Amino acid sequence: MDTMMKGEDSEEVEIDLGDSSDPDEFDNGDEPQTLWRAPPAMEEEENIHTSELVEISDTKPLINVRDPRGINDCLKVTFEDVIAEPVSVRSGDRVWIWSNALFEVSRVWIYRIVTVLMAIPVSIISGLLFAIFSCFHIWMVSPCIQCISVGTRWLQSLWSIVLGIFVRPFCKSAGKCCAGFSVHLAKE
Repeated sequence: MDTMMKGEDSEEVEIDLGDSSDPDEFDNGDEPQTLWRAPPAMEEEENIHTSELVEISDTKPLINVRDPRGINDCLKVTFEDVIAEPVSVRSGDRVWIWSNALFEVSRVWIYRIVTVLMAIPVSIISGLLFAIFSCFHIWMVSPCIQCISVGTRWLQSLWSIVLGIFVRPFCKSAGKCCAGFSVHLAKE
């Protein structure tokens, strides 16, 4: 059977091309052989677990991809990252297997319990703080910066003139003086 698959986890859709030239090939009652397989369309994958409420939500992308920018990549900790036994000193196989299982189960469930207790209050506090900072920036900081910028246009012009008259000629003459120097690197 010739098959083509894209990805290991994708659900496969079988397509019969129906180009068999021998009509007696499937007389024994067997189904025709699938010539190739294609992954389902992206719309089908997205609509698997959605309802009307989820379809109109702005948070739909957050359901599957919860760290799209990789902010918390450092927290991808497994049992092997924390506990490792050298070859010279080893515990029993069952102790190792149970330790691994208990580590993973306790890590996941304690995280879930703490998340249930902390996620909503921290989200509310974070939202409140960012709303206050945004309001302060929009209504206080930006107008003050614009007022200062408008009030100091003459200072910007004066500074530009001072740089043009005093600093630019000095830098040009220093550049012309140093243009005659050349550096040769030799490997000994």
